[in-house]
Amino acid sequence: MKTERPYRFIISGGGTGGHIYPAIAIANEIKSRFGDVQILFVGAKGKMEMKKVPESGYRIIGLWISGFQRRISIDNLYFPFKVMFSYVAANRIIKRFKPDAVIGVGGYASGPIMLAATGKRVPSMIQEQNSYAGLTNKRLGKKVQKICVAYEHMERYFPKEKIVITGNPVRKDILNVGEKREQAIKHFNLDSKKKTLLILGGSLGARTINNSIIKHLQEVIDADVQLLWQTGKFYYEEMVSKAKNLNLDNVRILEFIREMDLAYAAADVVVSRAGALSISELCLVGKPVIFVPSPNVAEDHQTKNAKALIDKNAAALVKDVVAEQKLVSEALSLLKDEKRKAELAENIKQLAKPNATEDIVNELMTIIK
Repeated sequence: MKTERPYRFIISGGGTGGHIYPAIAIANEIKSRFGDVQILFVGAKGKMEMKKVPESGYRIIGLWISGFQRRISIDNLYFPFKVMFSYVAANRIIKRFKPDAVIGVGGYASGPIMLAATGKRVPSMIQEQNSYAGLTNKRLGKKVQKICVAYEHMERYFPKEKIVITGNPVRKDILNVGEKREQAIKHFNLDSKKKTLLILGGSLGARTINNSIIKHLQEVIDADVQLLWQTGKFYYEEMVSKAKNLNLDNVRILEFIREMDLAYAAADVVVSRAGALSISELCLVGKPVIFVPSPNVAEDHQTKNAKALIDKNAAALVKDVVAEQKLVSEALSLLKDEKRKAELAENIKQLAKPNATEDIVNELMTIIK
């Protein structure tokens, strides 16, 4: 039952934007609902959450924890000590903060804090973003009260009676991109009469996608379509240098796109990696998508994420290994095919979960009460 003091919540996890941004969205929903609530994040020292969470206005404590390296590494010698010390620290955090509930979003820091919370019988839940459950979350599934997921058939990894399909939390500004096309065309200085191809590889960039575009950039230019291309910070200078002798009147090469709602609004076709957060956003956006899953992720989970949509005829797929040969031709072909575009757009919209954040917080409140 609710006491007189404000609710207290711990949100744990991180390591990648795919874990951090949903966690911040959940925190924002809790805060908007309960006002004077106290929220504490627990992350891993040295990981991006230690910067991103304070930027969003929340307090975070870092644990000395990292994953076990699959390759031979001296860091693995420290691994047992990191687990032990982080678990002791997590118990101390639970004891001092006295949370009403703890939410794990995946990532290294989730393990110790969730184990400490469940060991002390604190109401606990996890939010699994991917169609393939991570190792930490799979182990925690037996101990927590609720598991919020974004995909069907997750009983392969978790107790069926604990699963609730909520979808993944996403930013609110992409909910009505259809109304922003005119604004988007003006913002990026595009031609409203030409079709636009949007290329995304995440904030850091995706080497295969960038190489695929630069290799066939002349074909894109010759097709008289517009290109809105986020290279990511690692590849921006290289791509600009390689493209400098071409006619770039219809090409916008950008290191990072902050106004993603406008980028989606301008796009006729989107090319993207298949991270869970990207997929959740693209379902809400409702545009035709070609996924190029990253092969450099645990258990090839991006391919599994994408396949969940491919099986419902809600997206197209180009494998990373053949992207340099096939990606641009597939994208240009899809841009011309009005029937196929409409089909993919309609099917991907059916998978959208616009109320995911609210539904997750609703589930959170049920485990407290």
